[in-house]
Amino acid sequence: MPALTIKNMPNELYQKLKDSAQAHHRSLNSELIYCLETVLTPRKVPVAERLQRARSLRQQVPAGNVTPTDIEDAIDQGRP
Repeated sequence: MPALTIKNMPNELYQKLKDSAQAHHRSLNSELIYCLETVLTPRKVPVAERLQRARSLRQQVPAGNVTPTDIEDAIDQGRP
């Protein structure tokens, strides 16, 4: 297995990694591998789970308070 040396890691980032490793009862090495896997390995979300998330979010929006114009305005705000 390849080995990796990390240079010039900011102290604050190192401390966060150390705290996270301790909270999850892992070594620094294992925590770093977990973090990298989480970010770099995509997880396919099942369709049923995606639909459930959408339904849950939809229930949080009060009925009748969002118009198509509101949606278009929100979309346009994100564009240059």
